Amino acid sequence: MEAPVSTHTEHPITLAEPGGIDRAAHHRLDEAWLAAAWSHPTTRVFVVSGGQVLIDDTPDGGTGIVMTPAFEAPLTETHRYFLGTDDDGVRYFALQKDSLPGRMDQSARPAGLREAGMLLSPRDASLMVHAVALENWQRMHRFCSRCGERTVVAAAGHIRRCPGCGAEHYPRTDPAVIMLVTDEQDRALLGRQVHWPEGRFSTLAGFVEPGESIEQSVVREVWEEAGIRVGEVEYVASQPWPFPYSLMLGFTARAVSSEIAVDGEEIEEARWFSREDLRQAIESGEVLPPSGISIAARLVERWYGKPLPRPLAHSA
Repeated sequence: MEAPVSTHTEHPITLAEPGGIDRAAHHRLDEAWLAAAWSHPTTRVFVVSGGQVLIDDTPDGGTGIVMTPAFEAPLTETHRYFLGTDDDGVRYFALQKDSLPGRMDQSARPAGLREAGMLLSPRDASLMVHAVALENWQRMHRFCSRCGERTVVAAAGHIRRCPGCGAEHYPRTDPAVIMLVTDEQDRALLGRQVHWPEGRFSTLAGFVEPGESIEQSVVREVWEEAGIRVGEVEYVASQPWPFPYSLMLGFTARAVSSEIAVDGEEIEEARWFSREDLRQAIESGEVLPPSGISIAARLVERWYGKPLPRPLAHSA
């Protein structure tokens, strides 16, 4: 029996909020337009390497990606990715390189999404997510899966073409479900993966399998990881998660059983938490909550009703 599903979108939860970037996909195959966009004086370019970009403090007290005009950008043969335009008509490109350029000044520093995602503006976070996702896919899919020939970059970084058999390959995105499970007492089920540090707890999650709906995946993953049966499943929001190329589909789910039996392979420990239980556990340092950049933290906070507490400072 399939679980019913409903939607709830009053509280959007995403890694990168709408940042005013139009991806302008219709320009990706227009080489003349791309060449003109690249040479335009307002165009801005940044380098992505190994999932990192250079970030720096901004005059308004924030943090931004270090960008340069195209004529100051490092040279690259083919790995130049068009990311879109903003409301002011500025075009943005990312360059994939083997390493980041030298630091521009004392404050510029390399950062990955887990660090930069909470610091950047919605525009810069959106651009970084797009660039990192393309870089991950490009680095890991250099050969044709049909004939084994080395493929070439096309469509401004959004296609790889095979010169051998003519196949076209598109960026891969793996759908994964992530869910906050609650019981009839409105307690939340949180688990700890076997490779996480002691005390780290978060929501359950797993990949959608072939031939499976996302609702079925929620039901299956909760049962496999924690031995809990769930009934109603409610979609909340999605989050791009290019580590290396996932799309997290966030849900809440209502448990119809309560006895926990972890699988011991992915989940080492799982517990039911009331809001008070969780508050005390976090403040005492017994529990480390999920990272603030992740949709897991947003799902837990949505249930908790406000931002999660921080550990209390202990005197020496």
